[in-house]
Amino acid sequence: MDARTETDVAQVAAAIGDPSRAKVLLALGGGGALPASALAAEAGVSNSTISGHLAKLLDARLLTVELDGRHRYYRLATKDVARALEQLALIARPLPVRSLNADTRAKALLRARLCYDHLAGRLGVAVMSALQEQDVLAAEPAGTGDGDAVYVLTPHGRAELTAFGVDMERLPRRRSSVRYCVDWAERRHHLAGPLGAALTARMFALEWLRHGKYRRVVHLTAAGREGLAATFGVPADQLG
Repeated sequence: MDARTETDVAQVAAAIGDPSRAKVLLALGGGGALPASALAAEAGVSNSTISGHLAKLLDARLLTVELDGRHRYYRLATKDVARALEQLALIARPLPVRSLNADTRAKALLRARLCYDHLAGRLGVAVMSALQEQDVLAAEPAGTGDGDAVYVLTPHGRAELTAFGVDMERLPRRRSSVRYCVDWAERRHHLAGPLGAALTARMFALEWLRHGKYRRVVHLTAAGREGLAATFGVPADQLG
């Protein structure tokens, strides 16, 4: 058997499996880049200790590093890393909450967060559901027998999103451009891929969303609450 057909899952699992390194990866899950000092604070370790963790994550090809003068910034190597973390979260046990700050952060992440470059959490799931209700997206059976769905952008949906300000000409036209993630908290789908990223970017541009105090957390503004209800019919009780 050609060894090149196999992958070293154990190396990646070992790199992710350390609690401090897992915190580093999750801190970068919103798609941004951070210096080692900020990642040390996120992981709760010293600056000297974080260098070893970052070296292991780089070696496992989970991170990349960017140089800006004398400064080094780290980010997730690919969107696939973010998707893998989201999938692992589906089977992971919840972390125990031991402080008021941790409880506040956990609730904020459940409510609305970034999954790399697109909206997730209860708000992301609510938007995905509303897009189907408004015939922007249509779900079709995958035909694989595994219960998965295939989402396609309808002609009506293309017109609606263009009117909303999404540059549809910059998105891939193939079917796979309409991707989704299974949200680890809600166990339902949220919009991902190029379309999810473009829609989220548009909501930030309109100031419907703003970044929160915690990494990856986003907050829906008053304008966003009104806009999502009026534009996409997201029910008010799902915008809390």
